[in-house]
Amino acid sequence: MTPDPSAGAWLRPLRGQRLGPFTTLLAGILASALLLSVYAHVEAAWPLGFVLLVPWLLVLDRARSGRGVLLSALLMGFAFSAAAFAWFGAALGTFTGLGSLAGIALVVLAGPLLQPQLLAFALVRWWARGHGPALRALAAAAAWVASEALLPKLLGDTLGHGLHGSAWLRQAADLGGATGLTVVLLLANEALARAWQQRHAGAARLARPLLAAVSLAAGLALYGAWRLPQVEAAMAEAASAPALRVAMVQSNLTDYERRRRESSAYDVVREVLDTHYALGFSAIRDHGAEALLWSETVYPTTFGQPRSEDAALLDREIQGFVDVTGVPLVFGSYERDARGEYNVAVFLEPGRGLLGRYRKTHPFPLTEHVPDWLEGPAFRRLLPWAGGWRAGDGARVLPLRHRDGREVEVLPLICLDDTRPGLALEGARQGAQALLGLSNDSWFTHTPQGARLHLAVARFRSIETRLPQLRVTTNGLSAIVDASGAVVARTEMGQQAVLTGTISAASPLPTLMVAWGDWVGRAGAGLLAVLGLLGLWRRFAPAPTRPWPPERLRLPPGGVATAGLPVLYAPGWARLAIALLRVVAGLGLVALTHGMATRIGWQVQSLSQLTLYASAVLTPLVLAWALGHAFRARLGLEGGSLVIEGRRQRTEVPLASITGVQPWALPLPLPGGDLVLASGRRLGIGSSELAALRAALGRGERMEAAGSPADEAGLPLLARLASARQRARRPGLDHGLLKFGLFPLLPALVAFRLHQVIAFGGPFGEWLTYGPGAWLSGLLLWWGAWSLGLMLLAAALRLLVEAFQLAAALLAPSAAQTLREGSEWLARLVFYAGVPLWLGWRLLAA
Repeated sequence: MTPDPSAGAWLRPLRGQRLGPFTTLLAGILASALLLSVYAHVEAAWPLGFVLLVPWLLVLDRARSGRGVLLSALLMGFAFSAAAFAWFGAALGTFTGLGSLAGIALVVLAGPLLQPQLLAFALVRWWARGHGPALRALAAAAAWVASEALLPKLLGDTLGHGLHGSAWLRQAADLGGATGLTVVLLLANEALARAWQQRHAGAARLARPLLAAVSLAAGLALYGAWRLPQVEAAMAEAASAPALRVAMVQSNLTDYERRRRESSAYDVVREVLDTHYALGFSAIRDHGAEALLWSETVYPTTFGQPRSEDAALLDREIQGFVDVTGVPLVFGSYERDARGEYNVAVFLEPGRGLLGRYRKTHPFPLTEHVPDWLEGPAFRRLLPWAGGWRAGDGARVLPLRHRDGREVEVLPLICLDDTRPGLALEGARQGAQALLGLSNDSWFTHTPQGARLHLAVARFRSIETRLPQLRVTTNGLSAIVDASGAVVARTEMGQQAVLTGTISAASPLPTLMVAWGDWVGRAGAGLLAVLGLLGLWRRFAPAPTRPWPPERLRLPPGGVATAGLPVLYAPGWARLAIALLRVVAGLGLVALTHGMATRIGWQVQSLSQLTLYASAVLTPLVLAWALGHAFRARLGLEGGSLVIEGRRQRTEVPLASITGVQPWALPLPLPGGDLVLASGRRLGIGSSELAALRAALGRGERMEAAGSPADEAGLPLLARLASARQRARRPGLDHGLLKFGLFPLLPALVAFRLHQVIAFGGPFGEWLTYGPGAWLSGLLLWWGAWSLGLMLLAAALRLLVEAFQLAAALLAPSAAQTLREGSEWLARLVFYAGVPLWLGWRLLAA
């Protein structure tokens, strides 16, 4: 038989000389899948998160084509689902009647669809292979989290959830959620894979990726060690606030359909209610419960909208139970309107009746909810067990009130709701003081691993919002989760129990997640968009960037060193870190601006705003400045060499070895370029005078001499704009310490003095009344508020100037530098003169 030449065409890219046997690919994928299985199912195995993808990454790097990468990602998708979600397939098979094996096979075959981030990660990683390892790893991680944000996964899972077992590492979820932890894990895996590849390349090259991986893990641990005591102190302080004891009733009554078939629908409801009444009375009598919480759909009909006289009697009976016990009740039921039926949490109060309902926002696809475009007789014949509930319209905060006046604002979450960060974050912004989870995890009866993982994911909602959580389920696992994400107490599967926890009317610690929302995935999508646009620019730009060969390498007269040109001489990782810190600061400023524009107004009205300003804006800017300061150097000519004199090192490069200067297409953290050496090595030099460097190399001019417009003709547009901006800066007037530190103190002192006179009768009234600490704290708050306001003004002026300069660079390039100088001075005039004039006008008008 003649072999088909097309057979195995998909495998051919994986059998090249660089990859080795196809079995190597399978071994790498299976090794990662085995590590993933342990990581996902064993709470104490969280350290495996930093290494579990390394085997797959190593074989992924050996693929010789995009087609090979795609096949590797598809195979990893199958293995990923088998390793982490076989339990879901078994539960699905039992629920639908297909059988456990058929359910597992279905989940494994759907692996690439259930885990689309693997395809995005592998393909973007392949696309970015021409960039440095750091940028490639960052782009691939961005693709992973962006795909999870844009294509929400069925169970809301992400790699970072596996860190729930580490009390320190999981605390960083209040910055970027579990998705932020995923980014750290991906970068650490990339660094360790890089270290393995360079294990024979010498200690120096091996140390860098190892140091990066250790730094990522250590950074999470250090943040957790710093943050956890703050959270514990806030929990201790919350204990003094008015509180309610809430009893969660876990009845262990499951499989309502089977019970209906054996008796009747009324008998089932009767048994369920009688069991909950008995356990409720016991909770009030024996546990001092002041409120009751029953699980999802515990009352399997529409409460308050009876469909029969028997149902109306049961409705009145439940309200009568609440009136007799004198405690509020939250329980799962149904509601219907003109659009359809909803899965709801009902709030009842003694003597007042129905307080309100929350409609489940995320019903489970197909089993609870069918999209309108799928609905129809054919679909119902194919999947007769599919539900028909409608999706609710978002978070709703309701009060849980005791008859003596104590109340706590709570946010109910029903089942799949607690796997999505958005609802909990929105509820926290609405003023929630605790989370109430209602779930029916009875379909995990034979696969308890599903219930354990559901609880693990739900714990992150408490970390992200710093809200305590009471979570009740039908047959386990009911749990009390504190603001640190720790499980204080829980029941077991298949157990009838009452679990009592306390929630208080205390304000939670502010978190970046509550302020920014679930931002990491969107930031990843934004980074990919920027990289894609830059790729298109490089490909289709009319004047592509090219190296500049020196014309004549002559020395200045006498062959002595010229006065040095100040430059940034930093490795790639440092430049990337500086750029990312500035991006983080920019995003923090955007978040503050958005909050003011949409909710608060254009005034600083809360300490949380200043806290966010200090942590998310000022701190990254100071760190970026410190990192840049550490790598400052001066560049000059000495003898026959180019000399780079840094604070701790001196680099001499023979002029004859320089073959060109390659400008950076993206001027971050400032404009600059790479000196291309004959050996192929590149030295990154950050400087706004890249054209002057070219002129000095080519014509032997002094390093201080600015390049002419002709010298900058080959620079990319963004680099030209950034260079022009750097040359137009004035070290004094444009220094951040002056603009956002010292200058805001002047209007702050005026406003603070006025406040002291009005509120306390004199400029030192607060000092005399409450002491110097209160007076100084007030002054610092006013200073911070003015610093934030002036930074917002400076950002708005910068946007206007840069938009004007972009138009000038495109329409009148010969006059761009003159227009730049004029627009910068106009912005300085508005900033330094306009603000005092505006303040004086306000005071006179008042």
